Amino acid sequence: MSSRLLALAAAVVLGLELVPSSGASGSSLPAVRHVFVIVLENEDESTTFGPSSPAPYLAQTLVSQGAFIPNYYGIGHDSLDNYIAMISGQAPDSATQNDCGTFSDFVATSPTLDANGQATGSGCVYPSSSPAVPTLPGQLDAAGLTWKGYMDSMGSDPSRESATCGHTAIGTADATQSETATDQYATRHDPFMYFHSIIDNTAYCDSHVVNLSVLASDLGAVATTPNLSFITPGLCNDGHNTNCANGDPGGLAQVNSFLPGLISEIEASAAYKADGLIVVTFDEADAGGDDSSCCGEQPGPNAPDPGDPTDSSAAATGGGKVGAVLLSPFIKPGTVTQTAYNHYSLLRTIEDLFGLAHLGYAAQPGLPSFGSDVFTGATSSTTTTTTTTTTTSTGGSPGCVAKHSGGVLGTVSVVRTRGAHALTFVARRGGQLSFQIRPAHGAAHRRRHETVSACERVKIALPAGAGVIALTASAGHARQSETRSY
Repeated sequence: MSSRLLALAAAVVLGLELVPSSGASGSSLPAVRHVFVIVLENEDESTTFGPSSPAPYLAQTLVSQGAFIPNYYGIGHDSLDNYIAMISGQAPDSATQNDCGTFSDFVATSPTLDANGQATGSGCVYPSSSPAVPTLPGQLDAAGLTWKGYMDSMGSDPSRESATCGHTAIGTADATQSETATDQYATRHDPFMYFHSIIDNTAYCDSHVVNLSVLASDLGAVATTPNLSFITPGLCNDGHNTNCANGDPGGLAQVNSFLPGLISEIEASAAYKADGLIVVTFDEADAGGDDSSCCGEQPGPNAPDPGDPTDSSAAATGGGKVGAVLLSPFIKPGTVTQTAYNHYSLLRTIEDLFGLAHLGYAAQPGLPSFGSDVFTGATSSTTTTTTTTTTTSTGGSPGCVAKHSGGVLGTVSVVRTRGAHALTFVARRGGQLSFQIRPAHGAAHRRRHETVSACERVKIALPAGAGVIALTASAGHARQSETRSY
């Protein structure tokens, strides 16, 4: 990066009006670059993490090794609406609340999303146009990041579903609603199958939604490990069923047997050791029991009660308290937070980690995302009083592929090391880029044009204290704006 841009950054950032961070915990997120989400099934937090839990590996071992969030909530009943919320921020509708026994199209009643980013209508498989329902995978693709869904047992019985992108034909009964002795895959636990933007491109879907057995080889190198790995165990291994068709016990006892091997495999990978985060949670509390919610959850336009619609004893406001455990090099073992979070919070956090916009109800004002209460090992306690700001080029980004079209920047992040903040990003396109850093409340700003090479890694040191930094990058006809709190 040229000395002219260095001087500009120093001059402009020093003029920022400092404001508190907009994050839930008032702190920046760590430099997590590989997220592993593991979703289990249908258990209350009090059962899973209680003193007599049938899953002591989860309730005791993992809790002692990471961060425990007892007040983590599902957003609805039954299963499917929770999974869809995790990757799109869409609220339940009457079909997804009933797990879409028929694999039907979502029939929209409006060609556009509402003010909260919600598609209005009912059905299962969301359209890719009129209205286009965006997804976390689509966001990751656009940012030059990678993702995969790893589905346990998918394709074990080829007469039911394929081993990649496994689903039945639109408009037909879902044959995977129950397990068999040889196949425990459930389409309703695979959220990627419910978006035409994913399943309509067969080659794309086949390469991104695969059998869980593929995970081992993908973990062999950082370059082959997706930035987001979404892992769904089968109907027995996820604790959904008991007395399983294959003879296994199922329930939390089965979870206790299944999880250690999976967690150990991930933790042994170079990607996890470098900058990984594992999230283990449940889709919903025991169906027909806990319908509670948190975090100001809204019902959405398509279902008045996000929880069990048959519950007449009280407002069915959510999916109940399920709890969650997070593991990461950025988390101090034995961390416990009483802050309440839900599946929309999880989506929001993943988007924040990768510098993405918030989808659907992940954009709800005031929704908490994981912060310093969770990432307790993310930063040094050392503080700094420096007031100078520098911009440096750190060379090429490993694994970056130069782009000649599409977005200008890769992941834009605020990182903190040794008590100091810095903004980092990778230029996905080369050429004349226009960078802009401005105060938070619209005061005068400056702009400067600089030549940046494709795949150039840039780091802008930020002044001490809390604040907001914004930048705009343009190349050709493409333009990208990013704003980050620190």
